[in-house]
Amino acid sequence: MPERRTVALVTLGCARNEVDSEELAGRLAADGWDLVPDAADADVAVVNTCGFVEAAKKDSVDALLEAGDLKGQGRTQAVVAVGCMAERYGSELADALPEADGVLGFDDYADISGRLQTILSGGVHAPHTPRDRRKLLPISPAARQGTGVALPGHGDAVQDAGDAAPVPAGPVPADLPAGLAPASGPRPPLRRRLDAGPVASVKLASGCDRRCSFCAIPSFRGSFISRRPSDVLAETRWLAGEGVREVMLVSENNTSYGKDLGDIRLLETLLPQLAAVEGIERVRVSYLQPAELRPGLIDVLAGTEKVAPYFDLSFQHAAPGVLRAMRRFGDTERFWELLETIRGKAPAAGVRSNFIVGFPGESEADFGELERFLTAARLDAIGVFGYSDEDGTEAAGYEDKLDPDAVAERLAHLTPLAEELTAQRAEERVGEAVSVLVESVDAEDGVHGRAAHQAPETDGQVRLTGSGCAGLAVGHMVEARVVAAEGVDLVAEPERAKEAVG
Repeated sequence: MPERRTVALVTLGCARNEVDSEELAGRLAADGWDLVPDAADADVAVVNTCGFVEAAKKDSVDALLEAGDLKGQGRTQAVVAVGCMAERYGSELADALPEADGVLGFDDYADISGRLQTILSGGVHAPHTPRDRRKLLPISPAARQGTGVALPGHGDAVQDAGDAAPVPAGPVPADLPAGLAPASGPRPPLRRRLDAGPVASVKLASGCDRRCSFCAIPSFRGSFISRRPSDVLAETRWLAGEGVREVMLVSENNTSYGKDLGDIRLLETLLPQLAAVEGIERVRVSYLQPAELRPGLIDVLAGTEKVAPYFDLSFQHAAPGVLRAMRRFGDTERFWELLETIRGKAPAAGVRSNFIVGFPGESEADFGELERFLTAARLDAIGVFGYSDEDGTEAAGYEDKLDPDAVAERLAHLTPLAEELTAQRAEERVGEAVSVLVESVDAEDGVHGRAAHQAPETDGQVRLTGSGCAGLAVGHMVEARVVAAEGVDLVAEPERAKEAVG
């Protein structure tokens, strides 16, 4: 019997990329590949790249180069780039990075096994020529379902002539290997978990119809298209069976969910159904657009049992002139009013946001307005980024660019302020009752987890302490009382633990 092929997936970037990697892992596992965690132990290392901003692109290139260094030293024979950077730059990336033996776009995902086998066999798979993926889908959102366009994280679907509904583009194995996601409705993604932790992301949609002047994501991720609720529910049930206790719904814009399915309020219906899945203790929604945040959605997020009162709001700035130049909406007073509405319904709600400083035309007064907003906003987590031009964006052609040193100076000023403000917000939580999902238990480091206002990896954590920690295990949901703050992190003492299911 020939030795089985081995593959390692190295994932960079956001949670959406993590879901895409697990879909690729599922496809490969179903086709007989062995998945290994270390690239040095794999025949082929697949690097799922990020193409969002310069820093992320540099990290992706570094990861490809690091994987390339393994060739000739051990088992690794090939390094392949996939993901957003590969999709965005295609042949340009292949020419600039000969260390990569292949650069695969989203259209290659359906036959990822064949592509990797070709490369391992010494063949050449020509990298694609990048194209604006928004043009692959109809302008009308209602006409986008079932078009057969490759959508990472959505599975395979094509529209046969005369069919009223999409059908799978390829055969789905009837007897899937253990740990592989089953078919979920007519468009089954094959998913293999790459992380055994109690938290997993579930893709709600792909792409974006907004036209923010600084963002290139729609051009390489495409127009907005929702996954069907039945698929999201089926995948969540499968994840619960795999030991997941918290699911985080991810997409480029979750507030648009359902608009292409005929119901812009579909998320308000879906969330209680997800929360009712046996074994799921928390449902979290990421990336919400303030301009699209409906009162009904606020009500569901703030008042549904097992749905985290968590608001990941993409403010980006607070000065109205800068926001208009970004092709966004709002201002300080409107954003404060939104926050007041949220906290009026859920006083302990968690709120995070990202902000860009040094945007073209940003005046000292505009920068001061951003400071004014942040100082009173009481956000739990703040990401601050300095503006830089992105290829193909409207803002890259703007005049009145700030000197890079001025951008760096503003970034250096606002970053410690953001850290101080989020630390103050954490101090406000001392004395609060929190539900903590245990994510790690270590004899030396102790017990750590996250409360409802803390998203994975970005928003801090909770360290549990005291005699109530005895017997706690990963996956337990713990009712605790906050006794101290350590920066954005909290320290809490358990009062009651709900054992993990399964």
